[in-house]
Amino acid sequence: MTVDIKLARAYRVIGTSPVRADGYDKVTGKAIYGSDVRISGAIWGSVLRSPHPHARIHTIDTSEAENSPGVAAVITSADLPPIGPEPIDMASAFVDPDHARQNILAGSKVLYRGHPVAAVAALNQMAAAEAVRKIKVEYEPLPAVFDVDAATAPGAPILLEDLEADHLGEPVTGTNIAWHFRYELGDPEAGFDRSSLTIEREFSSPTIHQGYVEPHNATAFWDEDDRIQIWTSTQGLFGVRKQVAGILGVNESRITVYPVEIGGGFGGKTVVYLAPLAALLSRIAGRPVRMVMDRKAIFESTGPAPGGRIAVKIGVDEGGRIQAATASIRLEAGAFPGWAAETASKSVFSCYDIPNARVDGFDILVNKPKANAYRAPGAPQVTFATESVIDEICDEMGWDRIEFRLANASGESTRRVDGPRLGKIGVRETLQAARASDHWNAALTLAESPIRRRGRGVASAFVLFSGRESTATLNLNNDGTVSLVEGSVDINGTRTAIAMQAAEVLGIPLEDVRAVVGHTGAVGSTEISHGSRTTFATGWAACEAAHQLIDEMRRRVADLWEIDVAGIVYESGMFYSGGDRDPSISFRDAAATLGRSGAPISVTASVDPPSPAQGVFSCHIADVEVDIETGKVEILRYTAVQDVGTAIHLAQVEGQIQGAVAQGIGWALNEEYFYDADGRMANHTFQDYRMPTSADLPGIEPIIVEVPNTQHPFGVRGAGEVSIAPPPAAIANAIFAATGIRLRELPMKPGRVLAALQNGVRT
Repeated sequence: MTVDIKLARAYRVIGTSPVRADGYDKVTGKAIYGSDVRISGAIWGSVLRSPHPHARIHTIDTSEAENSPGVAAVITSADLPPIGPEPIDMASAFVDPDHARQNILAGSKVLYRGHPVAAVAALNQMAAAEAVRKIKVEYEPLPAVFDVDAATAPGAPILLEDLEADHLGEPVTGTNIAWHFRYELGDPEAGFDRSSLTIEREFSSPTIHQGYVEPHNATAFWDEDDRIQIWTSTQGLFGVRKQVAGILGVNESRITVYPVEIGGGFGGKTVVYLAPLAALLSRIAGRPVRMVMDRKAIFESTGPAPGGRIAVKIGVDEGGRIQAATASIRLEAGAFPGWAAETASKSVFSCYDIPNARVDGFDILVNKPKANAYRAPGAPQVTFATESVIDEICDEMGWDRIEFRLANASGESTRRVDGPRLGKIGVRETLQAARASDHWNAALTLAESPIRRRGRGVASAFVLFSGRESTATLNLNNDGTVSLVEGSVDINGTRTAIAMQAAEVLGIPLEDVRAVVGHTGAVGSTEISHGSRTTFATGWAACEAAHQLIDEMRRRVADLWEIDVAGIVYESGMFYSGGDRDPSISFRDAAATLGRSGAPISVTASVDPPSPAQGVFSCHIADVEVDIETGKVEILRYTAVQDVGTAIHLAQVEGQIQGAVAQGIGWALNEEYFYDADGRMANHTFQDYRMPTSADLPGIEPIIVEVPNTQHPFGVRGAGEVSIAPPPAAIANAIFAATGIRLRELPMKPGRVLAALQNGVRT
């Protein structure tokens, strides 16, 4: 891989806003989603789920279900084939194979309400549901823990008795703390000694759902040739292949996963839930099996974003420089070990150049489904904590909130607390753009009613983005068009953004590059579409393939003109002979001429870029109005400044920023999993799980900053994740500016705001 970054904006395709390749089919209803897949002879699969959040399974009697009319197969964990000890790659996180299998079908214990216990395949949905009801399970209910405090209290019930946890490098058993790790830089205690002001606060965040509308689904056929075909709504075709192969103990080469459109994921569709069950049921039944989750099962048994508690301590000197910072990040893993605490620990202080810092991360087991990614995993929780403390320091010392952040901002070569040095970054540019914005410089008018108070808040955030493997194939057609086959699931119009990069290199119109997502047998291995990696990494693969295509065409044109290939120049869609630039031929004419003789031209490029240490930065401004009689918070105005490196599809980037802000506002004000004392989720429908609608949101103004990423041919950074992180902090800081009340628990719903106002709780 070579990086020849183009720092000047002299692009023809990049930076425009063309119609998305997937747009027409989606708005007309022609697009095929996972639930739309119909395979001849397919039967229906259904799952029996635990009614207990924590219980031992003594017996499972499936005999009555097996004899139920129309039933073709019944499975429990006993039907899962034996596999070896090698970890399974579950959405880029290698996990214990037994944990991966237990999450698909419970073994000796159920660990959360909704935990799958058995599955049935029958001729139709009603027959499958009836058979599930006939499965008899003898449970021994056990005490359960639903938050990090209860899980780590003395005498807490242990979820995984055989777990050997890692606590600062030492093995520990009999604990719900699956992992305790530490990052340290400099001497934090000496830094606090040099500080004239030190503030330490604790914050809490609830369990949150990603909010995708399309349900989880899978159709699988384990055929007569002992091969498995899968259609499923997923963020990664090759991820499904890896996970199903690992869980079922088969070779990946025997599995083909076919692309379908995805109706939202945001990190929640990186892990398999139904595909292994559908495949195993299909093997027994001898027919394709189709499965679709209902909304209650999605909420109760698939991976949410973790809740938890974050304690942050920051010390500053009289001159306004941060001298030291520490954080304790305790996040829920769910029923099995996770990883969000690690990504959170890398984000918590990365906006600032702090010479002395320490972060302790804790991955804590609770009786909830295994936590999963949600757009910038861990960043909203820790940004809420850090940026609230930063704001409190500014208030205490009388410092301007943006100027203080600028004075302490990270820069190129700043070392993160977890070790890597930042590269060329745009944190200062986002702060400067926020400071220069119309929003920051506009006066905040008084509310029309005396019972309403208005305030303005600001917050910054940092999020890593991913690299890893991607593949793209370009096929030259005789009419001068190019077929692009790539392996990244299109989660947000990425087919178009990838095609735009290929078109830019090729010097041809975007409409001449026809992009499709290939199945796992048609394109090389490509990592899951997550971590803001798709436009970055798969776009890079498309760039490499485009350069290869041009090189091959240069060789063919040189043969045609009977000159040395070194004399062939390609610029702006034209091949020239060097020197006097005669003869010449256009890309389209060359394709037609070359297509009449010789082999077809097809090239493939694979890349495996490391995840850049420099990450993505943003700075947000929020204006709110608080009704002091009801506690209701209304967002009046919102501006999101974000460094995207280089905006490939401009409108798409703006939409990604706006969508992330909307989700962050929901996290700030409304959303939470609400459990009763028995572990039942009381709000397991979208009618009760309160996501913001258009009626709850202001116009969200994106301001795009471009500080090109030096580790990409076109300077791309991630665009879709970081803007979910600042809203809770920016809104909390705005509520303080309006009322003098500092809130440290999410969501900041009316009852919580009103209670704080009535109790006079301030700093």
